[in-house]
Amino acid sequence: MKRYIQMLTAFLLPVVLYAQHVRVTAPKQVAVGEEFQVEYTIFTDDVDNFRLPALPNGIERLYGPFTSRQSSFQMVNGHTSSSSSTTFTYVFAATRKGTFTLPPAKINVGGQTIASTPVRISASGNIHASNTAMGNSSPSVNVPTQKPRIRTNKVSDRELFITVNANKNKVYEQEGVLVTYKVYTAVNLVNLNGKMPDLTGFHVQEIKPNQQITFQTERHGGRNYRTATWSRYVMYPQVTGNLKIPSINFHAVVRQDIDDFDPFAFITDGQIEDIEKTVVAKGLNLQVLPLPNKPDDFAGAVGNFNITAQLDKYEVKAGNPINLRIVVSGNGNLKLIKQPQPQFPSSFDTYDAKVVDKTKLSEKGLTGSMVYDFLAVPRSEGDYEIPPVRFVYFDTTTHTYKTLITNAFKVSVLKGDGEGATIPDIATTDSTIIKDIMKGDKHAACAKCFFGSTTYWGILATILIVFALLFYLLRKRAIMRSDLVFLKGKNAQKVATKKLYAAEQLMLKGRSSDFYDEVLRALWGYISNKFNMPVEELSRENISERLREKGVEDANIEMFIGAIDECEFERYAPGDEKGNMKLAFDKASQAITNIEETMTQKKSKHKGASFIFLVASTLLALSAHTAHAQHKEMADAQYVKGNYEQAARMYENILQHKKDATLYYNLGNAYYKNNNITKAIIAYERALNLSPSDPNIRFNLALAKTKTIDRLTPKPEMIFTTWYKAVANTFSIDLWSRLSLYCLALGLVAVLCYLFANKLTLRKIGFTAAIVFGIAFALTSLFAITQNNQLDNSDSAIIISPTLHIKKTPDSSAKDVTVLHEGTKLQIIDRTRSEWWEVETPSGQRGWISPEQVEKI
Repeated sequence: MKRYIQMLTAFLLPVVLYAQHVRVTAPKQVAVGEEFQVEYTIFTDDVDNFRLPALPNGIERLYGPFTSRQSSFQMVNGHTSSSSSTTFTYVFAATRKGTFTLPPAKINVGGQTIASTPVRISASGNIHASNTAMGNSSPSVNVPTQKPRIRTNKVSDRELFITVNANKNKVYEQEGVLVTYKVYTAVNLVNLNGKMPDLTGFHVQEIKPNQQITFQTERHGGRNYRTATWSRYVMYPQVTGNLKIPSINFHAVVRQDIDDFDPFAFITDGQIEDIEKTVVAKGLNLQVLPLPNKPDDFAGAVGNFNITAQLDKYEVKAGNPINLRIVVSGNGNLKLIKQPQPQFPSSFDTYDAKVVDKTKLSEKGLTGSMVYDFLAVPRSEGDYEIPPVRFVYFDTTTHTYKTLITNAFKVSVLKGDGEGATIPDIATTDSTIIKDIMKGDKHAACAKCFFGSTTYWGILATILIVFALLFYLLRKRAIMRSDLVFLKGKNAQKVATKKLYAAEQLMLKGRSSDFYDEVLRALWGYISNKFNMPVEELSRENISERLREKGVEDANIEMFIGAIDECEFERYAPGDEKGNMKLAFDKASQAITNIEETMTQKKSKHKGASFIFLVASTLLALSAHTAHAQHKEMADAQYVKGNYEQAARMYENILQHKKDATLYYNLGNAYYKNNNITKAIIAYERALNLSPSDPNIRFNLALAKTKTIDRLTPKPEMIFTTWYKAVANTFSIDLWSRLSLYCLALGLVAVLCYLFANKLTLRKIGFTAAIVFGIAFALTSLFAITQNNQLDNSDSAIIISPTLHIKKTPDSSAKDVTVLHEGTKLQIIDRTRSEWWEVETPSGQRGWISPEQVEKI
């Protein structure tokens, strides 16, 4: 019997354990005829063969199961964990009053069949009204359900349909319309395909979903459905009048339900046939209004726009190229506008423009910028002016035409050097090869600011304390070397040991009288030398008093005095000379040894405390340079697989707990690979703040900046300032701070060598080294302080909005100083106001912005 119990326990234990990982969510009370949901959540993604057994009489399954999967990544106190779950959702209805128990569902998890917990549900209400609400054709009541429905080969239009909505029904020509297709399903939909046909009279762009389509529960027409936004299109009508967006036929595949009354359905997979169905999404009618009388210079732009122009050089030699960049930004039909045409002087050779599309499609339509780079080469010297560019567009908010004008540019063309400059091919594509992420133990030069930290000041204080301690000890040693009394005390044990050795030789020769005299000389001489006591003061009382002052225990004092008495007595006492000499020798040796140990222990306590302090400081310093958490490898693995969005999320989670240059660098790479240049620049800038000398960070940041829109000439600075910054940024702030500590330590060692070395050559070397390392300490500390000030005072931000208007005053109606675009770095001058910040552009222009349009580095 016991054997069978063990076998049964072994069989049931896995089921019980796995059942703890199944959660059932269901209402306790429902009305008759009311649809209600029951969710079975299994906390793993290794799920197969979910089967719902026979339902009790009075509960009918309407549709389901709908399957959804979720996964998450979480970090708590530096420990990373990931979890996943699978949820099966059913929709039921009660056909009569009563209390019902839904039996456990059968699930195959990890190769084992487990069961959920049963669910009790109470149903109350008017069954006749409920049946009417559900649309039952039979008005009869108390008709029990004999068997759950087995899906036929038909799916009704009420069980699966698609709705079509447009955000506008009346638009102007070239004005964007957002059309959304949304699917509603009450069946097990496994596949759905449909494509917008080629439309006449429309320019159509599809909005690609940012993530995988997921279903949500929504009530529609008195019934619960699983819904999802299936596709979205932005359409720009090209002609006027009444236009029709035709209907679309979607091809759907629905998986049939199985007979849940089969008691063995959860064990084996039956052959389940799929049902194909054509779902028709209805068409839409749009009224397209013609634009009012179009101006002659109308660019064909409809929406809300702005235009800016930037010139890369204001002074150039004849024969060398200049680049005029014109940027049209905003929201509207950006891809359909006419290309701006700047007017260059007649003596300038011009080339075809390079056009860069910086737009993106979203629910708001097409937003972003179109960038036009115009290359021109002046051939004659002189002063020229490039006139402003006019841009006329139709504003859909005011229903009027607006005219924008760029700045004019003055160009000074100097005499050429007679050599034709190479004309760059601005049509070539920018390089996209970035430096790879830093994997494993390969880190950027700085992981966390060491300069100014508690560890830094602790090590600095330790160096100074050790120097002071060594200075004290070496100075004391020098004084002691010149003190004959101290030397005698220090060498007292050595002298006594030599005399005892001589006494031992006499003992071996059997010369007892000479032996005892030599032992007495060793004992009296040890005390005289150790405590600088003249011979006339040597007495048993004085010796005992002096030893007690030095902390020697009474037992050791009695042993020492007893050794003296033993020797004096044995000199004249008859007996075993050999045995008595051995006892007297051992007693004298032990007494001197015990006194020395007592004297040495007092000094070693102070030395031990200093040693423990040094060890603790060293361990504290080493703890500041521990390796990154192993969870970084998980994010690196996602990056290598090409899952850049997932890798970016994982890097951000780790950075919430540890600010690290390497992680910011890898995060920038993930954003760059995902074509999110603005966030890549922000990550690279933060990495560069922590490690300003890292070449990979600088390279990738420079490459990312080439993909931004604005080309601003930085304001000039003195050449000496540039040189100093270049030297200061040669190494990271932490490397400079470590070098400064090394130089300080070596400089102090050189000072000690100069002060206490015995040889003149060593003292000269120490003097020179002290000066060199002192200067090195000052410079490295200055460079570290400079970088630390740059880091602390680096109140800068990156533009994150597609277009940023910098105002002359903190007022939205104020005149623009300039217009910049996303990815450009600004220096924050004043942010005392909550709604407005004063900033400075790289070219030195100052103005006011709204903080929501930038992200502080």
